Amino acid sequence: MAGYWAEKTALVTGAASGIGLALSKELIDRGASVWLTDIDTAALERTAAELGPNARRHELDVRDSSAVRDLVEGIAKETGSLDFMFNNAGIIMPGEVHDLDAEHFDRIIDVNIRGVVNGTIAAYPVMVRQRRGHIVNTASLAGLAPAPLLSSYAMTKHAVIGLSTSLRFEAARYGVRVSAICPSAVDTPMLEAGTPSDLQKVPWRPNVRRYLQRLTGPPSAPGLVAREALDGVEKNRALIIVPARAGIIALVYRLVPGLVHAVGKLAVAAELNGRPPLVLR
Repeated sequence: MAGYWAEKTALVTGAASGIGLALSKELIDRGASVWLTDIDTAALERTAAELGPNARRHELDVRDSSAVRDLVEGIAKETGSLDFMFNNAGIIMPGEVHDLDAEHFDRIIDVNIRGVVNGTIAAYPVMVRQRRGHIVNTASLAGLAPAPLLSSYAMTKHAVIGLSTSLRFEAARYGVRVSAICPSAVDTPMLEAGTPSDLQKVPWRPNVRRYLQRLTGPPSAPGLVAREALDGVEKNRALIIVPARAGIIALVYRLVPGLVHAVGKLAVAAELNGRPPLVLR
């Protein structure tokens, strides 16, 4: 297994915590050199120190297309290639849609969709010139099945899957691979994340950890997700649905969508029972 990854170069966005951190650790364990990027400079510095000499850090806001392009081209120039681009950075904006404003949607679109687009359009031309490389976009099970109370997040992950599966056909002509990782709930700080401090606070949000456990079962460990995800990357799978139970849920939704709808209605009702009386704006 190490032979596939040995001496390869990878860029991981959102690498200071959660899935990005787990992917970076697993990549380095398998022999790759990794450029860690994040907007959290303190966490990024700690992560790079923890992962050792094969980890290099670079502060990066994925919403800045010029900065993403400059970094990608700089890595390719310095090392001679960019083998893997992991567009992983993302945020969550839980709550009922009538509680969200345009600024909430703008932010999650900017990070979860434009961030992936910026990474893709930066890395793809480099990989086309190389005639090799692999773009790996972190989507979600929420991009394959409904995720009420997480509608804005689900919207962005459907977009990531649409980009990934469509580009995959184009890219094959040039020897470039494209995959999307689709995990169910993962035990990361995102489950407790609040509204970004510079945005208007959402008046009510579900307990995301409890809610997702009702929908899909206990959150998976990031390390498990990373290992299974990289196994799927190595096998060049288009959609890497992890863990196994997430694949079962996706299959059930395709074959018996009414069953998934019924479970979803129960989970939403249970979560909304804890919501204070609605105050219309």
